[in-house]
Amino acid sequence: MQLRYQFRVYPTSGQQIGLARAFGCARVVFNDGLRLRQRAHEAGEKYISDGELSRRLITEAKATPERAWLSEVSSVVLQQALADLNTAYRNFFASVSGKRKGRKVAPPRFRSRKDNRQAIRFTKNSRFKVLDNGRLRLPKIGDLQVRWSRSLPSEPSSVAIIRDAAGRYFASFVVQTTDESLPPVDSEVGIDLGLTHFAVLSDGTKVTAPRFLRRAARKLRRLQQALSRKQRGSQNRKKAVVKVARAHARVADTRRDWQHKLSTTIVRENQAIYVEDLCVVGLGRTRLAKSVHDAGWSSFTGMVEYKAARWGRTFGKIDRFAPTSRTCSTCGRIDGPKPLSVRSWTCPCGAVHDRDVNAAINVLAQGRWDNPNACGTRGRPALVPAPRPTSRREAGIRPHAACPTRNVEGIPVL
Repeated sequence: MQLRYQFRVYPTSGQQIGLARAFGCARVVFNDGLRLRQRAHEAGEKYISDGELSRRLITEAKATPERAWLSEVSSVVLQQALADLNTAYRNFFASVSGKRKGRKVAPPRFRSRKDNRQAIRFTKNSRFKVLDNGRLRLPKIGDLQVRWSRSLPSEPSSVAIIRDAAGRYFASFVVQTTDESLPPVDSEVGIDLGLTHFAVLSDGTKVTAPRFLRRAARKLRRLQQALSRKQRGSQNRKKAVVKVARAHARVADTRRDWQHKLSTTIVRENQAIYVEDLCVVGLGRTRLAKSVHDAGWSSFTGMVEYKAARWGRTFGKIDRFAPTSRTCSTCGRIDGPKPLSVRSWTCPCGAVHDRDVNAAINVLAQGRWDNPNACGTRGRPALVPAPRPTSRREAGIRPHAACPTRNVEGIPVL
């Protein structure tokens, strides 16, 4: 399995100038390649191949007075910029032809020097090296000081140098790791994600949502107000932009650290983990968008998924349209839709359910049914049809709805 290990680096003022030069050269080569292919397409000419693009924009361009300064940076950086362009085109073509699943991918766009995030990549061909003293040696840049928080499990195949909006520099190493299976355990868990409680487990455990963005709202509002008062183009405005970016970076870093700790604990304590396949993109277009993005469900499930694969655990996603909030986990009866204010309900069979815990138990049962494993057999309860409604309103039917909806933590999903 390939993983990324990211560390903070602290370049000197001279090294920052060298990195800025490399960022600019990579951006120019990327934009030149995109412009050539766009012009060829408009003129009705054939698609310019990767090798032809590299020869014209790097080898021949260095010999011209207009692009002679491309020789000041490593050629691997320029080659990787064209590789990024080729990847963007391949993803676009695959999306247009239908080979790529998910949302449609737009064609590549020109890179701007005003982008908040700049990045370059070095491969083994560039001969970058991690020295014995802990510094990272990059060609034509120098030895960068790295803040090592842990050791690399293997020799990195590539490293990307990233400068974020807050002005921080990071080194992101790509390493090959071997899967290390954890000792097997008997417990399995279903997770119901929400807003009031970030995660409700099938064993009844409820994890309160930390709401990092909401907690930092007062400070962010003050910094945004100070930014709005600065004159555009002034140095004070640039300083205010960096302050706002640092505040947002602190929120993102805190959320990421918390999610890593929670996902690691869940994966270590359970042999199988099942979650619901939430449509976060659709939820991000509702009035609860800010809270949904503050929760960070997608990043959390991604962490659980790759950690489960790395440590020999079972991970599965159930269908997003499964009626987990309306199904009785005891008898399997599917009840009608319930408003968000209903946090507990009683099934005609006599079972009293907590809305979130019941949904988590149903997620676990559905996950076992879809993904049978060695820890247990298929355990989905038999479905009992609900009584026929006497009216359209009672059935929850909306004749003017464009598509079916469901409730996840009381949030309508389109």
